[in-house]
Amino acid sequence: MVGVLISGAMYSWYLSQLEEQRVKNVFLQTEITRLDVQIKDIATLQAEIASLKARQNAVEDLQGNRNLPVYLLSELVKQLPDGVYINSLKQENQTVLIAGIAQSNERVSELLRNLSNNSPWLSKPDLLEITAGTVTLSARDQRRVSNFSMRVEVKRASDPKDAAASAAVAAGKI
Repeated sequence: MVGVLISGAMYSWYLSQLEEQRVKNVFLQTEITRLDVQIKDIATLQAEIASLKARQNAVEDLQGNRNLPVYLLSELVKQLPDGVYINSLKQENQTVLIAGIAQSNERVSELLRNLSNNSPWLSKPDLLEITAGTVTLSARDQRRVSNFSMRVEVKRASDPKDAAASAAVAAGKI
């Protein structure tokens, strides 16, 4: 009889332990689902934050580069040697294509040197083409010229180190 009583007591104790564990498991499952919802909310918030940071960077780039055309034209005027004339400028992203006429090949070489060495806003000049041509000044006066086209990279003002250095140089020269 005592053995049956001890066995019955042990059985009920195990049943109560199992029931407590089931209650704990249900509690843990509800907490896990609640945390999963919070994790999804956090993931959407992180995506929104990344989107806002991308917009902020775009606005900062626009703000930093809004004066870039002015600096570009000002720099071209400063670096253009006598006897070199620009016919067209075309900017694609950070690359500017320049087409023009020079009195000689030496003038084109001087322009390339000026753009590569003396310019805080322009870098990596690349001569694409140079051809001989003539320009008619009057009915009897024709001159030989060099038609050229080149590609130049424009340094972005949004690069923090370059912007500070370029702004300081530009402020000193203007």
